[in-house]
Amino acid sequence: MRIVIAGGHGKIALILGRMLHDRGDDVVGIIRNPAQSDDLRAVGMTPAVLDLESADVEAVVRLLAGADAVVFAAGAGPGSGAPRKDTVDRGAAVLLAEAAEKAGVRRYVQIGSLGADLVAGGARPEGLDDVFYSYLVAKLAAEDDLRARDLDWTILRPGGLIDGPGTGQIKLAPSVNRGSVPRADVAAVVVALLDAPGTAGKVLELVSGNTEIAAAVRRA
Repeated sequence: MRIVIAGGHGKIALILGRMLHDRGDDVVGIIRNPAQSDDLRAVGMTPAVLDLESADVEAVVRLLAGADAVVFAAGAGPGSGAPRKDTVDRGAAVLLAEAAEKAGVRRYVQIGSLGADLVAGGARPEGLDDVFYSYLVAKLAAEDDLRARDLDWTILRPGGLIDGPGTGQIKLAPSVNRGSVPRADVAAVVVALLDAPGTAGKVLELVSGNTEIAAAVRRA
């Protein structure tokens, strides 16, 4: 398959790109900084330099031409303020989904965040600082936009992200308790979801658990 990953230089994306490349997929990673290109090539991804905060939809449509699937793994990242949570975590996700629709790329996996539903309907749980609240609002808005599109989408909401090797043991369900999960396991779950068309139209939450990834995806 030809798979395009937005946020190609992110920690999850680099692991995912290597996994997909190693199994024989053609993987394109979207980045806005050309200096990151060699890092993508090192894991087997083809870099595509495009700033999703400022690109027009037709430029993204051209980039997606011929793709079999799209993964949104981008994020404004730590240290960014509320405005960039909106332009990246919401705006870039909406742009990519619109472009996928126009390009006819139906399979779409979006990485969101556990807890996005906590801000539904304008709610604001106690203890959330302004930036994290803005992040969850942006993630939920991106999900709401994607749900309304004519795509075979799956939304994956991982818990707290940690580095280190994956365990291969997860809990994946429409609702899970708060917890953490290695980025390597998130990447492995995305690979499994891309191969599981029956997960289209589902919002799935992910933390570490005691079920092997393939089995957990089959149950989902």
